[in-house]
Amino acid sequence: MSALNLEQVAAEAAVVGIAVRGAFHPDIDDEVPAMRGDGAVGTLVLAGFAGRAQWPIFAASPEASDGRANPLDRWSRRVIGGLANTLGAAALYPFEGPPWLPFQRWAMKAEPVHRSPLGMLIHPDWGLWHSYRGAIAFAERLALTERAHRPSPCEDCTARPCLTACPVGAFTPERYDVATCTAHLRGGAGKDCLDLGCRARDACPVGADHRYARDQSSFHMRAFLASRNAALDV
Repeated sequence: MSALNLEQVAAEAAVVGIAVRGAFHPDIDDEVPAMRGDGAVGTLVLAGFAGRAQWPIFAASPEASDGRANPLDRWSRRVIGGLANTLGAAALYPFEGPPWLPFQRWAMKAEPVHRSPLGMLIHPDWGLWHSYRGAIAFAERLALTERAHRPSPCEDCTARPCLTACPVGAFTPERYDVATCTAHLRGGAGKDCLDLGCRARDACPVGADHRYARDQSSFHMRAFLASRNAALDV
């Protein structure tokens, strides 16, 4: 495709059930892998979910119901990889590593997201209810509008309910205690968190209208626990 712009990329992405999550022109410090043939990447477009809108597309996919491991990663690879191929670009993913690609750093350069007290990136509109499933690397420098500065919504949040909602106190201003969180999810007392989603995340008031529905929240919690269990088996 010739003379592409970001709006066209977003329209193509929407057709296959993925959202464009911002874009930027990378430099060498961004550690974006080179294109095939060692060509530099001119534009990196992030792709993922924003709120609940894209979830039903994945939920109705073959990957979601085939019983095999890592359905969302496999769906993301198929959808984003296919989109990149259609657009004459290359696909990159946050779940392929090591080495792991710096998606959070790319996200903060691509759109107005900030690190929250939970460690997750928070968006002024979507809150904590969003994710990055991949990126599309173009050799061309697509025309991008200058991004307006938007401060972190956490700056004006004095109550910070996210830090007190966890039933086992896994979150503090200094750290996220992964081991304590995982142990809770493995026990009977953690069933509510597995079924309903992370209480700390759910306590954040930003973007409350975009909170995941129960099936989406449960999927992510169980996928997290599965990844932790798999790490123990390595």
